[in-house]
Amino acid sequence: MHMVDKWLVETDLDEEWDFYTRANVGEVFPDPVAPLTFEWFENEEGIGATERGFRNAYYRYGCLSPEEFHPDKATILGVIGGYCYLNASAMRMIGHRAEGMTAKDIDDVFFGDAPGVPEFVEKPSHDRPDLTAKVAETFAWAFSATELPEVARHEEMVNALRQDRPDLAAMDNRQLVEYALSLTDDHLEMLFEEHIYISALATLPIGVISAVCAAIGRPEATMRLLAGLGDVESAAPSLAMWDLGRVIAGSADLSSLFDAGIEGLDARLRSDDSPDARAFVASFDEFLASYGSRGPNEWEMRCPTWETDPDLALAAIDRMRLADDSSSPRDHNADSAAERIALGDEIAAMLAGDPAAQGQFLAAFRAATVFLPGRERTKTNCVKMIQESRMAYNEYGRRRFAEGHFPFANSFAMLRRHELLDSVDHPERYHDMLVEREQLFADVCALQEPFIIHREKPVMADYPRRDEVEYETLAVGETIQGMPGCAGIATGTARVITDSHDPTALEPGDILVAPFTDPSWTPLFVPSAAVVVDVGAALSHAIIVSRELGNPCVVSATDATKRIPDGATIEVNGDTGTVTVLSVP
Repeated sequence: MHMVDKWLVETDLDEEWDFYTRANVGEVFPDPVAPLTFEWFENEEGIGATERGFRNAYYRYGCLSPEEFHPDKATILGVIGGYCYLNASAMRMIGHRAEGMTAKDIDDVFFGDAPGVPEFVEKPSHDRPDLTAKVAETFAWAFSATELPEVARHEEMVNALRQDRPDLAAMDNRQLVEYALSLTDDHLEMLFEEHIYISALATLPIGVISAVCAAIGRPEATMRLLAGLGDVESAAPSLAMWDLGRVIAGSADLSSLFDAGIEGLDARLRSDDSPDARAFVASFDEFLASYGSRGPNEWEMRCPTWETDPDLALAAIDRMRLADDSSSPRDHNADSAAERIALGDEIAAMLAGDPAAQGQFLAAFRAATVFLPGRERTKTNCVKMIQESRMAYNEYGRRRFAEGHFPFANSFAMLRRHELLDSVDHPERYHDMLVEREQLFADVCALQEPFIIHREKPVMADYPRRDEVEYETLAVGETIQGMPGCAGIATGTARVITDSHDPTALEPGDILVAPFTDPSWTPLFVPSAAVVVDVGAALSHAIIVSRELGNPCVVSATDATKRIPDGATIEVNGDTGTVTVLSVP
């Protein structure tokens, strides 16, 4: 590995908003940000689509105003030392400028029990009565909303993009690149604004329900009141995969094909003439048409998705087909939904003597069913649009790779926008440069970035290598304290899986221990007895999906993947957030 002191793209720290974190955004961008994706943050013309969308969402919410940000430099989303960071100082204004909330409430939602979070220091500029009044208007709307028509309209729009995808193979190189760029130019800011706006509003019912449950001495009830909401878009692929897994389990021909291994499985299925294989492929193609945009690091266009690499999806289905019918996610979801409704009625009855508190609780209870699923749907809308751009870029990249101009088919992402456009006419200029950039990318991936950056940008050359950081392994009887994610207690064999590309070590009934989770991990929740994640908080993907699928879950279990021995028997307590080692191999 070469000494690394600088990544290809970088943003400046904002002196006013000086607290940055990998919390939450580490699930979205787990790897270094490629130069082409950086154009969404900041580009030669100023701030990019995601920065504009984030700001617009904050202005719409009411917690910040345009004059508080530099007009031409990214503030809310930054790339520091290669990795994407979220500006937590600005995020804290959601709580500080809202009546009845605090900055700490926001910290609790996004950081959980993560160490090292700097104390919020109030400044005179933070007090904005005009914005507090605007936030109150937003709150009033949110607690009365019963549907999100704009989100539904965006869903129709991105589905139409998929349905009307042009014949990419028939396009010339310039048409491919310009089409890919036009998709994000035309749609990303709007879709991302809606995602951030709805995500911010999703914190409101969580906060109210949590406060009510704490006040009545039932803090553990919060998670159960947020489970089994239904219509959670990021959980939907798991339900479809479960059905495909049941088909495989009931077919000797299909089981034999899967037993032969995942590598090349999609090709083997498509070349098999058995009726079961033909029927399965037809169903699987329908699955890919609906959910093919999902995959590891799905916001990053250089990364594979289930559509571009179907074996990734088949690997997850393979784990499901080994589970018995008792693991059915639909059954677990129905149980969670029934418990949520009964518990909601019980707590509402307990509040009958305080009509104001009861009304606030019931409004939050209803709002949770609108905004938590809405948050996942807005994210999916973004991902579906990005997939259409990715498919065009992939076609272009494959051509340049075949010609010998790109070292890899996905090397297009290592170019800035002006370089990408220039490569259409002058591809011979870029091979050697791209080889160097790909090596630099690998070197940066090997470094452990800081979770929090406060006031001063760290020296990248001082970052430790991931494989050189030492961790103390848990012994029998020792516990990691994380954040409760989904209620329930489970005991099983810990399987430390660090790459969702290869989940073959995970057997039904094992406990998945993961560094983070994005939707490519979701199907692995189904055969698992429980889920433990290094990072995460109340709005993290792992929590929202585990609540839908009925998995006991603990997040913000710091360094769990490094400290829990693979193969150990552990107990996961999703009510208290503890993970205890019971025995080691």
